[in-house]
Amino acid sequence: MTRPFPPMARPDPDFRTAARRHQATLTKPPGSLGRLEQLAADLAAQQRRTHPRVDHVQITVFAADHGVCAEHISAFPQEVTGQMVANFAAGGAAISVLARHLNARLEVVDVGTAAPVPPMDGVYSQPVAAGTDNIAVAPAMSADQLARALAVGDQAAERAGEADIELFVG
Repeated sequence: MTRPFPPMARPDPDFRTAARRHQATLTKPPGSLGRLEQLAADLAAQQRRTHPRVDHVQITVFAADHGVCAEHISAFPQEVTGQMVANFAAGGAAISVLARHLNARLEVVDVGTAAPVPPMDGVYSQPVAAGTDNIAVAPAMSADQLARALAVGDQAAERAGEADIELFVG
């Protein structure tokens, strides 16, 4: 599988070190913020800044149905997926509220719902299949479907990059 855009630059360890050095000067016990300190240092390394920024955030929700639902393992039927996509786009879901709170750009990508989702603002329709196959009886996806689904994710990341997004959550 070839990527439609160049890969992101590798994180720069010098910026990670500089961010950790800066954290050591803050008025707090070392390590008191737990995993957050590591994430901040990793983001600094990726952004190549001592002080990472997250002023421009994009959240992408990928929606699809799973064939294994035929095994009655889900609390909700597949028909709910399309309703959730509409709720995400309309701003009524928890992730929508979080996005608004962060002033983040929110997009929803239909990668393969069992029932077609009607066109709506904020929703990209990029179905790979009408849901996956039931993994309890067969592979969920073919190698080609997997490659296409990963390409959909790459395209979302590319849109984020083109919009100068500093933090992409997908």
